[in-house]
Amino acid sequence: MKRFIILMMAICCYIFYAYAQQNALPRYKMYQTENINILLKLDTATGKVWMVQYGTEGNIGITVPIDSTSLLAGNTPEVAGRYELYATKNMYNFILIDTKHGNTYQVQWSIERENRMRVRIF
Repeated sequence: MKRFIILMMAICCYIFYAYAQQNALPRYKMYQTENINILLKLDTATGKVWMVQYGTEGNIGITVPIDSTSLLAGNTPEVAGRYELYATKNMYNFILIDTKHGNTYQVQWSIERENRMRVRIF
């Protein structure tokens, strides 16, 4: 009986540790661009991306969506840390990767709305 209790306690500790590790990752991350006033905000659980321009010299900062549509299908649980952004040599383009399934996307930021996009790379 004593061994059973110790085993159950060990299992409970492992489950708590695994849950804490999963939730230790940040939900949102900021990525610098080569433009000193523009950053990209990524929801690491859904793949949503926003362009953040902070205010300078009395101008007000803004946050605008590049693509605010979740990349998750159906009832897929949101897990922080699933998506990551990587800069490319082109200052306007980043690569977004789904670290669970390996899907990749091109993310392009721009001051002009029509030039902002997130598209799948096949």
